[in-house]
Amino acid sequence: MLRISYLWRSPEINPVNRKAQSIPVFNLVNIYGRVFFFSWFGFMVAFWAWYTFPPLITHVIKANLHLTPTQVANSNIVSLVATLLVRYLAGPLCDQFGPRYVFAGVLLVGAIPLGLAPLVHDATSLYISRFFLGILGGSFVPCLVWCTGFFDKNVVGSANALAGGWGNAGGGITYFIMPAVFDSFKARGYSDGPAWRLTFIVPLIVVIFTGLGMILLCPDTPTGKWSERHLHAEQALDAGAQKSTGVVVDVPGSITAKQDSNTSKCSDSDLEKKAKETSSLDHDATIAQGEIFEYSQGETIQKPTFAAALKILVSPQTLFHILTYLCSFGGELAINSVLSAYYVKNFPHINYAYAANVAAIFGFLNFVTRPLGGFASDYLYRVTGKSLWAKKILIVVCGTLTGVFLIVIGQLDPHDLPTLLGLVSLMAIFLEAGNGANFGLIPHVHPHANGIVSGTTGAAGNLGGIIFSIIFRFMDNGTNYAKAFWVIGILHIGLNLALCWVPPIPRGQVGGR
Repeated sequence: MLRISYLWRSPEINPVNRKAQSIPVFNLVNIYGRVFFFSWFGFMVAFWAWYTFPPLITHVIKANLHLTPTQVANSNIVSLVATLLVRYLAGPLCDQFGPRYVFAGVLLVGAIPLGLAPLVHDATSLYISRFFLGILGGSFVPCLVWCTGFFDKNVVGSANALAGGWGNAGGGITYFIMPAVFDSFKARGYSDGPAWRLTFIVPLIVVIFTGLGMILLCPDTPTGKWSERHLHAEQALDAGAQKSTGVVVDVPGSITAKQDSNTSKCSDSDLEKKAKETSSLDHDATIAQGEIFEYSQGETIQKPTFAAALKILVSPQTLFHILTYLCSFGGELAINSVLSAYYVKNFPHINYAYAANVAAIFGFLNFVTRPLGGFASDYLYRVTGKSLWAKKILIVVCGTLTGVFLIVIGQLDPHDLPTLLGLVSLMAIFLEAGNGANFGLIPHVHPHANGIVSGTTGAAGNLGGIIFSIIFRFMDNGTNYAKAFWVIGILHIGLNLALCWVPPIPRGQVGGR
């Protein structure tokens, strides 16, 4: 049963994998709460830095650099291409080196083009700058892989959805922060050119400090160093062989204390410190021996090989997530980029500032809608007796209903603002909840290669953004938004139904159930 106290008290811990069984959102002293904070806050900061140009480019930067609308649109697509590449690479890197260092590395490397962004002086340098700023968008993958490593199956969907949803909201936050900072510099007497360039100082400082905080204040995994994760799995299996089913397994204290010196690379002081950190704050939960075997044999992340990665990438389960996330997050990216212009086209009497504020609602709904998808995924998992089919059906339902609303919007093309805003908001509920539901099931699929599955799926979202942005651009030279909406809606329905018949996880898979 869910309790409000779960938001701040130390969570119960699965004694086999040391993952938390609740999310201590407000407890930054607890290591699980701290990792959760840096997961969502790091992604939000990265999203904000990734989208530093759009809030100012429509008027200020466009006029200052003498850009054409086509050049602005091209820069938007360039930014998505870079993020696609980084997300694809980030998955295997997470499996190889651990998500914490990949996450921090993305932030600190992305800080370089962020610091150089004020040097932009024409369209070409804008393309180059936005391409490399796209590195920051790749932070989504290590964010969710890191979260998955710290939260157990009963809450992993909620944890991933909260981290992803609050992080995505950075795309809305930047529309408020960047103009406010720009106006503050204008008030101090700076002209437009120097003022918009100085605004990049704020996200630059926040990104650097967040990346350093991950390195200095957080661990790789609940069991310690990334390089020692296999050791803990072996210890859990050895201990499980000596325990009865359903008995509390006393780890890491008793296991690490009794282990043979030939099987461990940890010093006595390291083990003592790790035991104190874990046992002083957390509470062990009861676990069955079968889950010990699943964890040690099927859920410990392996270093990726080309052959193993290829097998995972072509599996129907991975393809299902690629197609569905291509629709949900890809649709969100593309729609977010045109929504303000769509409002202005259908309602010429409103100004651009008002249209931008109304369009921002679409992004801010992520605070609620994406977590809603994760919560629903975990709830269905519990009430159906841990049925993964329930999680999969939720993804398909969200994607199909999103397609239906997109077709309705495209066919009606409302010229009444409340009607259009209402339809877009209803569509956003299912679109963004689909994002959360998708990553509620992904931790169960090929759990020994979670980084590869997460990275490829995340990259597919950006690929979808590019595809759908191209559809918007070439519908009557980028002016027929309504037609693009219903075309994208048809694609949503078709792609979501394409692999809905495939079992949620491969037959015979050990772990992830």
